[in-house]
Amino acid sequence: MNLHELFPFPEEYKNRKRIGRGSGSGWGKTSGKGHKGQKARSGASIPAGFEGGQMPLARRLPKRGFKNPFRVEYEAINIGRLLEAFEGKTEISLQDIYDRGLIKVGAPVKVLGNGEVTTAVTVEAHSFSASAADKLAKAGGAAKTIESSASSK
Repeated sequence: MNLHELFPFPEEYKNRKRIGRGSGSGWGKTSGKGHKGQKARSGASIPAGFEGGQMPLARRLPKRGFKNPFRVEYEAINIGRLLEAFEGKTEISLQDIYDRGLIKVGAPVKVLGNGEVTTAVTVEAHSFSASAADKLAKAGGAAKTIESSASSK
């Protein structure tokens, strides 16, 4: 059985509300729309942010700032946490990091230098901080920087 094969029993279906079918239904006369006004009329749809003709708040306030569409948001992970998660491994690939669930899949990864590196480890990521790359090199390992479509968005 799959999720799309599930269905409620016929007696569990909720009947739709039939408005405008007489006062005995409880939804007669004005059909739940109250008395008169724009929202009681047929075809009434008031746009979001409409303030009755008054200049909307979004247009009264000034525009500020700049949003760079080419900015790359890196997911950061410290070298100490990375080595703790892969204890005993000499090579840590980007796919290993994603598979372990340390970083959300597809996000560009930056390795930061907080933590101790005692063994020679080769780490693969999109970017490294200067301290992380230095710690890896001093321990006899390497920091492999890779280019991907994820980092250029």
